[in-house]
Amino acid sequence: MPTVIYDPDRLDFDAPGKRHYQLAFHFDSAWGYSLVPITVINGSKEPGPAGRPPGVVAFGGTHGNEWEGQVAVKRLCADLDPSEICGRVILIPQLSESACVANRRVSPLDNVNMNRAFPGDPGGSISYRISNFVKTRIFPRVHVVLDIHSGGNEGGFALCTSFHPIPDPAQRAEIATVAALFDPPFMLIYSSQMASGLLTDEAEAEGKITVGGEFGYGESVSRIGVRHAYEGIKNVLRYYGLMDGEVTKIDPNRSSHPRLVEAANLEDYVPCPRDGIWEPAVQLGDDVRAGDLLGRLHDFSDHSSPPLELRAHRSGVLLMMRFPALCPKGVTLYVIARDVTDNLVRAV
Repeated sequence: MPTVIYDPDRLDFDAPGKRHYQLAFHFDSAWGYSLVPITVINGSKEPGPAGRPPGVVAFGGTHGNEWEGQVAVKRLCADLDPSEICGRVILIPQLSESACVANRRVSPLDNVNMNRAFPGDPGGSISYRISNFVKTRIFPRVHVVLDIHSGGNEGGFALCTSFHPIPDPAQRAEIATVAALFDPPFMLIYSSQMASGLLTDEAEAEGKITVGGEFGYGESVSRIGVRHAYEGIKNVLRYYGLMDGEVTKIDPNRSSHPRLVEAANLEDYVPCPRDGIWEPAVQLGDDVRAGDLLGRLHDFSDHSSPPLELRAHRSGVLLMMRFPALCPKGVTLYVIARDVTDNLVRAV
């Protein structure tokens, strides 16, 4: 059984071997705790000529209803053998543990979205205290930050890794290389203007090699998404020398390298113009041209009315599209990303 730790300062990040913990964050208005799972591995393999490799942390469950990351990181908690590891690996399969238990995007304890709570507040509500722990205790101990997401019950995504526009060319090049290690069909450079308080924003600003990604949707567990997340994290460990072995090809049926695309501006995230029922006319990952029909928005208050046709505002690849049929006015309906010519991405 994991060891319950009540004081974050007492969590031992340096003990050799593998240690499973549950970190207790007290409820804000009742007796009891949200027990956040964390596994710390300090491997026994001696470093090679290059020295001790950098630390890596992998998160699942930043949003509670996104399951691929939770499953993949939990499997790694059990599967990684410290005798085969050189350096430190930190695994947190359910960062917003209360949201995961509730199968919700946000924590029911304080109604806060963990991925809007950074850098956190040690005196704030529970989500802000957890994010502050990550900022002050986890980030200083790692160089690589992996945050595994999926679309939950909001948006469908073509399988992709992701990162923001990075002004530093060296950091950008290393992030792009690490994002390719998950061998996804797409790598998305996405807008940093959509929201504040993201885990990845905070890590990128600290100079960390930070990769997010969307590995499924629909509050399900995608077999393909879990495979890419699980094997992708292992590829990252191999790439940095924390594990022996060569980086592996995850999807042998796809010969092409990951396709680098970008949707870096707010105008790339098209909102639903009115309430309605969304009928898609294209599939995620399809290439579309400006003016192509993407779908129809139906109003059933007047079943004799024609649907509103939504057409592509530009050419590119349909990377995200509203998943549920019910579409309230203002929610992001689709994202069309454009190809990026970038020689910084190395082949897997």
